[in-house]
Amino acid sequence: MSHLIRFALSQRLLMMIFVLLLAGGGYYSFKNIPIDAFPEVSPTQVKIIVKAAGMTPEEVEARITAPIEVELLGIPHQTMLRSVAKYALTDITVDFEEGTDIFWARQQIAERLNTMWSNLPAGVEGGIAPMTTPLGEMFMFSVEGGGLSLMELRSLLDWVIRPALRTVGGVADVNSLGGLVRSFEIIPDNTRLSARGISLDKLQQAIQSNNRNDGAGRMTDGEEALIVRAEGRIKNLDDVKTIVIDNKNGIPITVADVAEVNIGAITRYGAVSKNGQGESVTGLVLSLRGANARQTIEGIEAKLAEISKGFPKGVKAEVFYNRGNLVDKAVETVLHALLEAIVLVVVLLILFLGNLRAALVVALALPLAALFTFILMKQMGMSANLMSLGGLAIAIGMLVDAAVVVVENLITHLANTKTAQRLPRLHIIYREKANYSHL
Repeated sequence: MSHLIRFALSQRLLMMIFVLLLAGGGYYSFKNIPIDAFPEVSPTQVKIIVKAAGMTPEEVEARITAPIEVELLGIPHQTMLRSVAKYALTDITVDFEEGTDIFWARQQIAERLNTMWSNLPAGVEGGIAPMTTPLGEMFMFSVEGGGLSLMELRSLLDWVIRPALRTVGGVADVNSLGGLVRSFEIIPDNTRLSARGISLDKLQQAIQSNNRNDGAGRMTDGEEALIVRAEGRIKNLDDVKTIVIDNKNGIPITVADVAEVNIGAITRYGAVSKNGQGESVTGLVLSLRGANARQTIEGIEAKLAEISKGFPKGVKAEVFYNRGNLVDKAVETVLHALLEAIVLVVVLLILFLGNLRAALVVALALPLAALFTFILMKQMGMSANLMSLGGLAIAIGMLVDAAVVVVENLITHLANTKTAQRLPRLHIIYREKANYSHL
């Protein structure tokens, strides 16, 4: 240790360069390290969600969950396979060994699903859930105001806000909750269907076949080519009403002749209320696994501020949960602990030694230790969260205690040497050392 101290004192320029490099590397690591409120405790995990309208839990378990579970058996590094079957829904979770690459795991699941998806009942939909974690809910807001209905607010969320927020880096998905999802509602009249000899299957087939745009090749006219296509995509209620189902004695039978056509909403299985004052339309932002929560939230806030300029008059996105506030509190706690520790050490050293330069040199070890910790955390892939930052704050406190012990030992050593005879202040400190021992 004495040789190391002697080398450091003799190579001052080299030590200054080393300190500057350490400070720069620590600052860069602190700015780029993933920062979140909570530590990521879940293993590498892939979720599969499949919807099957109208199926009971028993049917979902037998016809969907069980075949998928059998197909997923035997994937390397798999540690657990569990599922939950509900009405019209199944949720399958696959856990992998710690350290397994999430992209590799999702690829293995996708390959297995592709080989057996055609064997599932017709009409099922779903697949692999977004690459998030159980703690991925980081930002929640409600869309309100402007005198718009729940259906109009939900359309604004689905077609304007949600696509824009999904472009923000670190966002895995945006869930739309509450409100009414707009749809064309066709209510067949059995009496009119029977009178015209039309079945429900024929009505359904006519609607499906007339709700699409088809290409018809191209026509060549000299050096020019014209693209030919048939536009049949439904755009409004009149398009639905005029769809021809059949032809009886030269008279076309349309959807309006056998059914009522209205603007309605798809069947929903829940609702969202706010402050007990009625229903609300809510957006829930999920973060990617391993994303920097603070940077992601800053991007979300900037994107919301950007797109809100185009909202209808009076409509606003009211944020009611922002994990960034908790992240800022965690970072602020560590910074306060570091600053308080530095001030305390400087005051103690000045009190004992009476030398400002010596006090600053010793106190400099505290921020350098924190910066070096951020470098190691960045290299090890660790995130800064309440647990790791709390541990850093405790470590800073231990450094303060160690600095006080060093100062006391230094005073004892100097007081027993001839140097103390030439420093009356040290004689006073040595005689009164018992009074300062509690520090």
